[in-house]
Amino acid sequence: MTTEPPLLTAPAHGVPPVVDSPSAFAAAREALAAGSGPIAIDAERASGIRYGQRAFLVQLRREGSGTVLLDSEALGDLSGLNAALGDDEWVIHSVTQDLPCLQDRGMVPAALFDTELAARLLGWEKFGLAAVAERTLGVRLAKEHSAADWSTRPLPEEWLNYAALDVEVLLPIRDVLAVELVEAGRWEYAQQEFAHLLSFQPKVHAEPWRRTHGLAKLTSRADLAKVRELWQTRDDMAAETDTAPSKVLRDRELIDLARSRARSSDDILARWPRLSRADSARLFRALRRAGRLTPDELPPKREPSRLPRSPFSHTEIKERTAALKASVAEVAEAEEMPHDVLLQPALVKSLAASGRTDVEVFLTEHGARPWQVGLTAPALSAALDQLPRG
Repeated sequence: MTTEPPLLTAPAHGVPPVVDSPSAFAAAREALAAGSGPIAIDAERASGIRYGQRAFLVQLRREGSGTVLLDSEALGDLSGLNAALGDDEWVIHSVTQDLPCLQDRGMVPAALFDTELAARLLGWEKFGLAAVAERTLGVRLAKEHSAADWSTRPLPEEWLNYAALDVEVLLPIRDVLAVELVEAGRWEYAQQEFAHLLSFQPKVHAEPWRRTHGLAKLTSRADLAKVRELWQTRDDMAAETDTAPSKVLRDRELIDLARSRARSSDDILARWPRLSRADSARLFRALRRAGRLTPDELPPKREPSRLPRSPFSHTEIKERTAALKASVAEVAEAEEMPHDVLLQPALVKSLAASGRTDVEVFLTEHGARPWQVGLTAPALSAALDQLPRG
């Protein structure tokens, strides 16, 4: 019979008060500057509740400084932390999730350590913070508040307890993972990845409305135009009320509205009674705008590609991509590493479509790190040699 690891229920030194005034923020900066070594950092958002992905609470912990909880919504600009933290390493679990909202508040790291990515580089199948804490420290973390509405004020004490615990475990987790990376011969891989993350920016879609779930159900350009107008109107409404767009209309409802052939705002209100009369009228005007577009103004059925024109047909690209992905998968299996960490699938597809055979140069030009190039280029070159030329 296995014994379940102990559950962490409270921070070792209690939950500090939330910093929400300029004077308290100045004192927090001084405390953090007086500390030393890496800084554990986490951020809490209100995804699916508020508009955008901004941080409502930012947690930091540093040796000699203790834990600091910042009401980032009240404070706004957190750029003053940069000088206090200096050039020391920020330890974050999933940099791609948290760094953008920290940058939006003015925070810019000089060095990073991503505990989630480190676990993935080690080939761990479970890499959420709770799973990594259990494997490295032998403790359990309660995660019931991860999807809470962190825009709530005042924040409940039990939520703050949860937030403080998340950064309390990050620094010891980092130390264990660093040792394991060295022992696995992957410390240099990790260093290259962490340096690359310093310039991470979320992908910006030229036509974000095409990410609407269920768009594939629509076959006419006229209906696509309706979705485009409805999506933008919904986004404007969400931004004005600081509400997640899905709270205005879910994607499937947006698709249904585009296909509904509504004749008036009353038709919309009858089908979605939770909308106000003003919002129903606004959405109907979006439908009318789409209906007045000329054929030349209608969106194409597919998003225009920003990639160079390929010498291969769509079917050939699929076949070539499958062959190259299979070669990467073989290397990933041998390395006991996830294939998407070894090399991003989108990069593999780009190589397949390009028709180029200078694999090392291509991968480097497109952002692959030296360790990735070294492990995958030979296998990809061999796979390309077996494929027809463009």
